[in-house]
Amino acid sequence: MFQFAHIAPITLPLEDPILKFLLILIIILAAPLLLNKLKIPYLLGLIIAGAVIGPHGLNLVLRDSSIILSGTAGLLYIMFLSGLDMDTSDFKKSGWRSLVFGLYTFCVPLALGILAGYYIMGFPIYSSILLAGLFASQTLIAYPIVSKLGISRDKAVTIAVGGTVITDTLALLLLTVIVGMATGNVDESFWWRLSASVLLCIGIILFLFPLLAHWFFKQCSDNVSQYIFVLAMVFLGAYLAQLAGLEPIIGAFLSGLALNRLIPRTSPLMNRIEFVGNAIFIPFFLIGVGMLIDYRAFFRDWESIEVALIMIVLITAAKYIAAYLTQKTFRLSPDQRTVIFGLSSAHVAATLAAVMVGYNVILGHTPDGEPIRLLSESVLNGTILMILATCTVSTFATQRGAHNIAMRNAQDDDEQPQQEDHILIPVANEQTVSELVSLSTTLKKAKSRNGLYALNAIDNKIEDPTVEKRGRKILDTAAKAAAASDNYLQALLRYDVNIANAIVSVVKERSITDIVMGMHHDRTPGGSGIGRMAADVLGQSNVTTYLYHPAQPLPTIKRHLVVVPEKAEKEAGFQMWIQKLRNIADNSGARIVFYAPESTMQYLRPTRGKRSAKAEYVVSNPWDDLTALTYETKRDDCLWVVMSRRERVSYHPAMSKVPACMEQFFADNSFVLVYPVQAGDTESWYI
Repeated sequence: MFQFAHIAPITLPLEDPILKFLLILIIILAAPLLLNKLKIPYLLGLIIAGAVIGPHGLNLVLRDSSIILSGTAGLLYIMFLSGLDMDTSDFKKSGWRSLVFGLYTFCVPLALGILAGYYIMGFPIYSSILLAGLFASQTLIAYPIVSKLGISRDKAVTIAVGGTVITDTLALLLLTVIVGMATGNVDESFWWRLSASVLLCIGIILFLFPLLAHWFFKQCSDNVSQYIFVLAMVFLGAYLAQLAGLEPIIGAFLSGLALNRLIPRTSPLMNRIEFVGNAIFIPFFLIGVGMLIDYRAFFRDWESIEVALIMIVLITAAKYIAAYLTQKTFRLSPDQRTVIFGLSSAHVAATLAAVMVGYNVILGHTPDGEPIRLLSESVLNGTILMILATCTVSTFATQRGAHNIAMRNAQDDDEQPQQEDHILIPVANEQTVSELVSLSTTLKKAKSRNGLYALNAIDNKIEDPTVEKRGRKILDTAAKAAAASDNYLQALLRYDVNIANAIVSVVKERSITDIVMGMHHDRTPGGSGIGRMAADVLGQSNVTTYLYHPAQPLPTIKRHLVVVPEKAEKEAGFQMWIQKLRNIADNSGARIVFYAPESTMQYLRPTRGKRSAKAEYVVSNPWDDLTALTYETKRDDCLWVVMSRRERVSYHPAMSKVPACMEQFFADNSFVLVYPVQAGDTESWYI
């Protein structure tokens, strides 16, 4: 007979790790479903759920080491994502805006906090300054809202995120200095040690981390290993910041900035990072925050309630004033002001760290033996209530402002009708499938998740049954590569009289706008240089075609060098490939360098009022000597050569030598031959 193992009775708080994890997963699953119907932001719902199940609520789960570990990882994850999502080119150009907002959102609360602590609450000067530091710090608890709504690169979000890093850094440095002064540990060497450690930490993360990540991503293509490497970088950055005397969240944010360009928005790795963070780490952090909330503090004593009310009112007013000043300074919209206010008004991580440090610093004892603390117990209790209030204000304000901005952006997109991308990827080599799919997802708009087609064509004269089996395997590989980046790819297996005819037929049937195919060299005398099949496709179809030679993973490319022929602007498909290159710049973060004659360059530069891509413009005409590009091309550059069919407007005689030149001089670099849409009939369009 079977005997069941002894099952221990269920006691509260839960000790069984299976039950604890199951309960938290049920909350993470149910909170968004329930709260969406009640029009309550799910972030706030998770915080409330944490308060209900926590030690101060129903006491179902203790805030033990496992919750603290998961919550810490979640907070670091939020800061890392905020650095990863940031448009670094805009951040570099407008970083002074973040600096101004950071000073606003630090100085205004600091001034109000000192006045309130010294004159209203009657605290000593050191305690008042430390209390003001609590007012100044902030936590990007509502960042997942703007990320989910797709406005993480809006100017207001960039300003708020950069300003948060600045004000938290200043607030935590203030904490370090005030505690040191209160305990008599500040001397001349203190300032030198602090400055050196902070600069060393920032230098290691921003300069060494990208080099290490670039090397790793080139050497390792395993998806799991890449994700674990990224996690290790986040926690290493956080630990280095902690060693330097900064809060770990600063190191996590800097790690996001350091890896920003190496993890494109459309890459499978970015999809995994966002998925795991939104599914596990960030919800655990929010539930852990809720467990800190003690509703009994409302009834404990009047002093705690008085301190909490003063803190809530003054903090909310100070953050709103800072957001208002920022709006007026940079002429932002009211919705952008609301987003800045919402993102900057929550107080959790840095605030809690500061209040615990101040509470644990004992300056002396009363005649009765009671410890005299730098921050009293009433401030500690008031901070817990303030966390709940500011998180509520933050989520509602961010939700409202971000929703309005997202709706306005959607309306702007609707008013500018654009052709939907339909990209065909002919696949025959399993080794290059992933890179062809990677280029295709980077060429299209980031918001578009459809429009990819992979084709494996089989000559109908072949009777080998293993050919179809191998073709389906290659198509499965392509579909998995697209799915990893959250894109849907339709796999097509087709028998036809020849490969080129199959590709051309699918182009017509599926309204294909672009073809992305691997580069095959033709070494036969008098040949096209790109292979008979590619030449036939170009001769029988008139869509933008990219012949790609991948020498290294696309995310590790640092620059895209684009060689443009004279009169390229007169071709029918000029704007089409230009838009695709803008998508490359937006989705990958790599810089683009255009080489073109002056007469063509004026059409490549963005017009005033349009958002400029991450681009440089070099007036040059390298067609007379293509080998001169070897002096311009570096190891991690990808070379794009804009071609033309014979006898078209922008055709140059040197184009017939381009394939052989690329194979001879640029074989170690990735390169792409671009054949734009061109006006006229498609007969005899061989290069």
